[in-house]
Formats: sequence, C-alpha cells, structure tokens
Amino acid sequence: MLDSPRFLGRTLIDEDRLLEQLDVVRLNLPGAFEEVQEIIRSKEQIVLQAGQYARDIIDAAEERAEQILDEIGIVRQAKVEADRFRQDVLTECEEARERTLTEIERLRRQAQQEIEEMRRSALAECEAIEDGADDYADRVLENIETQLADMLRVIHNGRSQLEQNQNSKPTRQT
Repeated sequence: MLDSPRFLGRTLIDEDRLLEQLDVVRLNLPGAFEEVQEIIRSKEQIVLQAGQYARDIIDAAEERAEQILDEIGIVRQAKVEADRFRQDVLTECEEARERTLTEIERLRRQAQQEIEEMRRSALAECEAIEDGADDYADRVLENIETQLADMLRVIHNGRSQLEQNQNSKPTRQT
C-alpha cells in the first residue's frame, strides 16, 4: 500500500495522474509481450526451416549416392560425406537454435528491465504527488491557522473594547 497522505481519515491520490500512469503501463506491456511472442514464433519457424533444409540436403545427398551405386568406393564415400554433411547441418541447426534461445532470453530480460523501470517511475511519481499533496495541505492549514489567529485577535480586541466601554459608563442610580 502506498504511503499516501491522509486527511480527515481519507487517503489523497491524484486519480487522473494515477490512471494515466496505469494506462501507460497497460499500453506498453502488451507490445513487449507480443514482441517476445513474435521472436518465439520466428525461432520456431527458423528451426522448422533448418530441419527442412537439413532433410532436403540429406535427400539430395542420398539421391546422389544412389546415382553412383555402381561403384562401391564412390557409394561409401557418398555415405561418409552424407553423414558428415548431415552432422554439419545438425550442428548448424543446433547453433542456430542456441543463438535464437539466447536472443529470446536477452529480450525477455530487457522486457523485464523495462517493466521494472516503468514501475519505479510510477512509484517515484506517486511519491512526488504525495509530497505535493503534503505541501499543499501544510500551506492550507498554515493559512487557516493565520486566519484563526487574526480572528482571535479581533475578538479579543472587540471584547476589550466592550469591557472598556462598560467600565467607562456611569452607573445608574435608582
């Protein structure tokens, strides 16, 4: 709970300012989450494409191997190359996957930092609003105190004047 100033048992908060800040947070968060989700979708698409690319390459290598089945040495060499190529493709896919996951994690941390910064900013603004409300309340109370002191002085002077008037009147004799 915010340490808001209290006046006559009520908490004072600038509702419009608070709602503005909440709107800023509400409008920015979905965009950040959509961006992360888009990156995740992109990662999945890249992995699928890499898998398809690997299958295409493997298929091509196997086709090539079948074309030269006549010569056992060439077939063996083709299989070795296909296996090596398959391993290279798998390695490249794994590296791409790792890079994508690293980028997603970086973006997630960045989004969290931005959210935390917005939260800190909103809290700072709330504190500034509270301080301003306290200052305003202090000025109002000081003004009321001054006015009451002036009124008491006027009342005291009026009563003194009445008392002097009563003391200076001659008393009636019956």
